[in-house]
Amino acid sequence: MSPMRAPSNRFGGSPLIVLELPRRHERETFNVQLSTLDSHLPTRPSAPRRGSVLIIVLWIAFGLVAVALYFAQSMLFELRAVDQRVAGAQAEQAIAGATYYVSNVLAQVETPGTWPEVDLRTWEAVPIGEATVWILGRGQPIVEDEPVFDLVDEASKLNLNTATREMLEKLPRMTPELAGAIIDWRDTDDDVTTGGAETEVYQRFRPAYRCKNGPFESVEELRLVAGMTIEILYGEDANLNGILDPNENDGDASPPSDNRDGRLDPGLIEYLTVVSREPGTRSNGSARINVTSSSQEELRTLLEEQLGEERAGTILDQVGTNNSSLGSLLEFYVKSGMTPEEFCQIEGDLTVSTNSSQAGLINVNTASEAVLACVPGIGPELASTLVSQRRPDATTLPTVAWVADILEQTNLVQAGPYLTSRTFQYTVDVAAVGRYGRGYRRVRWLCDTADGTPMFIRRLDVTHLGWALGATDYDSALFANRMR
Repeated sequence: MSPMRAPSNRFGGSPLIVLELPRRHERETFNVQLSTLDSHLPTRPSAPRRGSVLIIVLWIAFGLVAVALYFAQSMLFELRAVDQRVAGAQAEQAIAGATYYVSNVLAQVETPGTWPEVDLRTWEAVPIGEATVWILGRGQPIVEDEPVFDLVDEASKLNLNTATREMLEKLPRMTPELAGAIIDWRDTDDDVTTGGAETEVYQRFRPAYRCKNGPFESVEELRLVAGMTIEILYGEDANLNGILDPNENDGDASPPSDNRDGRLDPGLIEYLTVVSREPGTRSNGSARINVTSSSQEELRTLLEEQLGEERAGTILDQVGTNNSSLGSLLEFYVKSGMTPEEFCQIEGDLTVSTNSSQAGLINVNTASEAVLACVPGIGPELASTLVSQRRPDATTLPTVAWVADILEQTNLVQAGPYLTSRTFQYTVDVAAVGRYGRGYRRVRWLCDTADGTPMFIRRLDVTHLGWALGATDYDSALFANRMR
């Protein structure tokens, strides 16, 4: 192939070079030579192919990192869950330890029915291992926003199974119709009390059920009674801790609904019980001396043992031999002319009942004003006076004798059969947290000592009600746990 010079173009530029195409065999030879030359030239990698590999590697790395982060996050959540379970187990064991301690304290009470001498008010943020424990009590009156630490006296409440309709109607938040329904629920007949409810009413509920016609087994059973609502039963005390929490003093901003008056208005559950019972036996296990029917010799022996022969003779002369009309030990005390200290020594050995035990007696030394106002012969005005003049040592010097200095004879005769100075049933309300303030648990126990040995007859887990000790106690417990 040889180049040929062409004529100059019309625009006066350089002449064009025209290649003369070779013949066929020459063209084939030329193509082979070009192919041979191309095979000896150095090759360069394709740029698009190298970029694709980089992108694939980056995606694989990103996937591995994502998987690693996912498993790391999963392990972190699992670690937190395990830590919560460990803290919860610590709290539960701490509650069990506190409960056994209280049982031991109650078992060592020298005089049955008296308050334990060990000051359980010290049970505020008590460390047990890595856990922290509180024993929640009740303040009288309930107006403070600080918790009280002690046992809860069940004899300070009105017994649902023994209180009369008139007594029930005087409770806060109670209505006559609801009081009638309570009477119908616990009695054994199908007769409708005025304003009350029997099976016919409950059959219209969805789901329908029958009226129990039997005694209450728990205060929470009131929720089944016609006319009962959560507001009436629990009031403003949503977490049942006996103190005014912020959410219980903010109107309708957060549950429960409250009147925002700076005072805690508890529901009926605060004033009612089903377990208050006083045994008819003395500390030595023998039957109590019935001052209305027992021989005077039994009473003389007791008085001489406790007060001496001379003082016993004087008291017996005051009492006389005809005491069958006495309706209470309070009346016997007034008739005997004894001092409160003397009567306190023998009160636990006496009775006016022929039953093996008495249910529903109210401890005048620990009952709230609202409960005392329900007692016949006392009412709201005298209840306030009794609470204000109650002796500071009422739990360590248990006697009803001081009531005689406040009530008139007529009121004393009416109120006496409902009053006592002894307590044999307690609520042990225990809250606890594990390490680092985690794993919160709260359990309410019912303890019965009427038969001589403390017996826990009921366990109610109320952890779901939420924190019951306020921000201050939580912060102090958390700090104490971290410092250990």
